[in-house]
Amino acid sequence: MAKNKKDNARVRTESDGMVFSTQPGWTLMSEQDASEEPVANDKQLLYVSLDRKQRAGKPVTLVEGYQGDAMALLVLGKELKTICGVGGAVKEGCILIQGDQRQKVIAALEGKGYRVKSKGG
Repeated sequence: MAKNKKDNARVRTESDGMVFSTQPGWTLMSEQDASEEPVANDKQLLYVSLDRKQRAGKPVTLVEGYQGDAMALLVLGKELKTICGVGGAVKEGCILIQGDQRQKVIAALEGKGYRVKSKGG
């Protein structure tokens, strides 16, 4: 008995995507425009704070103010979670680290060359 195999009649390549916009004057950003130079670590000012709002009273360490691409932010978040030995997430341009980990996060970020300010108490 032969199994029914679906034909992949449509094989996607990088250049077959259709882009359409009804906005006048809209243009597709070229690869040259997309490759902006990242901001150096010593030029970035990151804010580290403790937040308990809408988290059932549980503390969360927030790192805000990162300027760079999303993939680098995810990597930085993963490194901070590993250093602190806790969980966390990266949401809306902020790194969330579970618990009050402000001192460890500040030390780790300063070790990587970032300028860090503690925000709120």
